[in-house]
Amino acid sequence: MTKYKLKTLDEIVSAALDFFAKEAPVKLGVKEFKFPLVVGSGNAYNTGKIIFGNNSAIFATESDFKSVIKQYEPLIKSKTISEVVVISASGEKDSVWELELAKKSGLKTVLITCSGDSSAAKIADQVFTYRKLPEPYTYNTSTYLGMILSATLEKAETIKKTIKKIKVPRKFKQYQSYAFILPDKFGNLAPMLDIKRHELFGPKVSLRAFSFGEARHAKFVVRDKKELVISFGKNLYFGEGESRFEINLPDGSDYGTMMAVTYHLVGLIQKSKPDYYKKNIERFCLNDGPKAYGSNKPFDVIVPGN
Repeated sequence: MTKYKLKTLDEIVSAALDFFAKEAPVKLGVKEFKFPLVVGSGNAYNTGKIIFGNNSAIFATESDFKSVIKQYEPLIKSKTISEVVVISASGEKDSVWELELAKKSGLKTVLITCSGDSSAAKIADQVFTYRKLPEPYTYNTSTYLGMILSATLEKAETIKKTIKKIKVPRKFKQYQSYAFILPDKFGNLAPMLDIKRHELFGPKVSLRAFSFGEARHAKFVVRDKKELVISFGKNLYFGEGESRFEINLPDGSDYGTMMAVTYHLVGLIQKSKPDYYKKNIERFCLNDGPKAYGSNKPFDVIVPGN
């Protein structure tokens, strides 16, 4: 068990919403970006899909960015694609070489980050810096939630009121598996929840997430009354009837609400199970994590705020 006092994800969500209720993120003029190449790793990539999902844009990860640059080289040379937007909460790791490669390719470089004095910030032509709170490593809640709220312009205090109205089933803690079914318009959030499964539970707890359209593709051929299926709206088809939990969100709810609500529920799942994350995160930050990047410099178990 780590020596650090680590909050569960639902507690971090609550703190982030309180913070943004007092200091709302500055509006991001998404429509000002014309056909950008948007790059991010992990949930930074998914955040990019959420923020720029209604734009004409090309998306890439740290794994395929080099090939995407090569693939679209004719459009870059013709200035049809003229800018790259790199999203990175830390402004370190892969974001540094991504910006360097983009500059070498003749693209204007834009960084969306929570670290205005980072290595990537020193390279980018333009930097948008967001406020963040101290959080356990990998949580990245205030970081990406702030970015999303800057695009959707939802009110943090309204989201918190929505969360307070949610009453989970009496047997919530007794389920062994959990599945989220999201409205199709919120499909880009499903990979973020899948990442939370890896980070918080690994192989210990089954946590699945699909858009409604994906759920129809045989995701529930095998059903079990020990899996709680959480839907947003009516669920007539997926999971055992006695193990369905339906949540109705207010009209006009956008990605900020959906992210906060689902992360809150994941935090409640985290509270109901053994402390898998807390027992392993310090080892990861001191050893596995940095060494995978070829470094001996440990990661912060609690990432500082700004």
